[in-house]
Amino acid sequence: MSDQRLTRIAIVSSDKCKPKKCRQECKKSCPVVKTGKLCIEVTPASKIAFISEELCIGCGICVKKCPFEAIQIINLPKDLDKDTTHRYGPNTFKLHRLPVPRPGQVLGLVGTNGIGKSTALKVLAGKLKPNLGRFNNPPDWQEILTYFRGSELQNYFTRILEDNLKAIIKPQYVDHIPKAVQGNVGQVLDQKDERDMKQDLCEDLELNQVLDRNVGDLSGGELQRFAIAVVAIQNAEIYMFDEPSSYLDVKQRLKAAQVVRSLLRPNSYVIVVEHDLSVLDYLSDFICCLYGKPGAYGVVTLPFSVREGINIFLAGFVPTENLRFRDESLTFKVAETPQESAEEIETYARYKYPTMSKTQGNFKLKVIEGEFTDSQIIVMLGENGTGKTTFIRMLAGLLKPDTVEGSDVEIPEFNVSYKPQKISPKFQNTVRHLLHSKIRDSYIHPQFVSDVMKPLQIEQLMDQEVVNLSGGELQRVALALCLGKPADIYLIDEPSAYLDSEQRIVASKVIKRFILHAKKTAFVVEHDFIMATYLADRVIVYEGRPSIDCVANSPQSLLTGMNLFLSHLDITFRRDPTNYRPRINKLDSTKDREQKSAGSYYYLDD
Repeated sequence: MSDQRLTRIAIVSSDKCKPKKCRQECKKSCPVVKTGKLCIEVTPASKIAFISEELCIGCGICVKKCPFEAIQIINLPKDLDKDTTHRYGPNTFKLHRLPVPRPGQVLGLVGTNGIGKSTALKVLAGKLKPNLGRFNNPPDWQEILTYFRGSELQNYFTRILEDNLKAIIKPQYVDHIPKAVQGNVGQVLDQKDERDMKQDLCEDLELNQVLDRNVGDLSGGELQRFAIAVVAIQNAEIYMFDEPSSYLDVKQRLKAAQVVRSLLRPNSYVIVVEHDLSVLDYLSDFICCLYGKPGAYGVVTLPFSVREGINIFLAGFVPTENLRFRDESLTFKVAETPQESAEEIETYARYKYPTMSKTQGNFKLKVIEGEFTDSQIIVMLGENGTGKTTFIRMLAGLLKPDTVEGSDVEIPEFNVSYKPQKISPKFQNTVRHLLHSKIRDSYIHPQFVSDVMKPLQIEQLMDQEVVNLSGGELQRVALALCLGKPADIYLIDEPSAYLDSEQRIVASKVIKRFILHAKKTAFVVEHDFIMATYLADRVIVYEGRPSIDCVANSPQSLLTGMNLFLSHLDITFRRDPTNYRPRINKLDSTKDREQKSAGSYYYLDD
């Protein structure tokens, strides 16, 4: 019986539990407390309730009674308790097992946010000493090494302790870098340059034009490339990258992936956490998935091959453990949009926009006229700096196009709802107040609740202050706000930023379903390939020299548009036979050469 009792964990959320503001319903309703045992303790001095996992019988009454929804009681899969790697304290997050890095190979980690990826990185970097779940009397290193005896991790930790391996982590949130790093880009790179690689790296990561800029003046994408360069330029045995692709366009993502792979040496380790699954696929040699319950516990699987690992994550089922961790599997079959038959097309409203151009400083954008219908999603594909946001803002009426021969270009007047690329929270109140003030009618409408609010999990955020939300939470709220505003056209700039792989797929489904139900049009700028192909009914491809002169082509079909776009990038895609996700072919592989000679860069094999 004792074994059974140990596989249960109780999580008390420190930011939701407020014992001074409630009547301690959890303690009063607990049947074990009524028998005189201290299963739930709340003293006047305690900041949060304490739940004894040994005494808890898992009845779940406290979970239902807590007015702040601060308690979770979770039954763990049976054999996990022997595998606890780290626990932060009583009633807090718990990590089971660790990913096993291998020298000379790239290990990719995939899993939702809050499932322990960053904790695992800290342990593997030697910055966090694993306590094997014993937070009261943590073990010493000798005991930890004995615990990992016989696994590859024993050699790994022994090397960290004896050879003083140097580990560098590229942090997840690059926005915080300017607070920690002062000075201009070139100087910082010169100070860190231990491999005499500055020239090559600056070229690969397109940093030459920002070398004399201050770190504080860099945009998101420039900061990301700068952070990757700072890590890659140093001499270390362990390189870790936490989400290296956010803010980057498709071309830069592939360049960054090549830079990460160039760090491999026979005895160095490279570990990458990445939510863009096509980049993760391109980058890794093998993969560990993490599953569990965000904020409560995370479990690391055994290492799998790249294809198998990503497919397991998408299927939500681990065959080696015979365990399902998600109810539905995620697939990317390109859905036939309801715009196929000629009779139906008649019922759609058609809209046109004229040829127009815009000059801003040295940059010139030319937009070729195009048309679109309602119930359609148009994805804009192009590198950063090709004028995608400029075009969106011209459609929204925020920017006036240049005059042609002295007369203004007439853009039809559209009602527009716009989700900008950068979201900065200035609203000083809760999410509930924000939604109430901006989209009052939508957020209580049953259809909107089931189509948008529920899948984006906005309910859980309602009582949080907007300024305290994490990047991913902000992104979800911004999406709900954008879709909640009545409009003809929804302009959505990079909806995938900060979202984890699972939320990206959910967000894509939400946008697609909403646009179809509401019979509206959406223009989406997206660099995550899997999301872009899943969303697109038509695509607008941007060509030209970024930041100098660019052309936005008129909307074309997914296949011809993708082919054009990928031919500029010189990469080819195939589809995975199980879940149809797009996979990048390795450069110069047989498949890559075959597809290039046939001119089919984007392969739709239905």
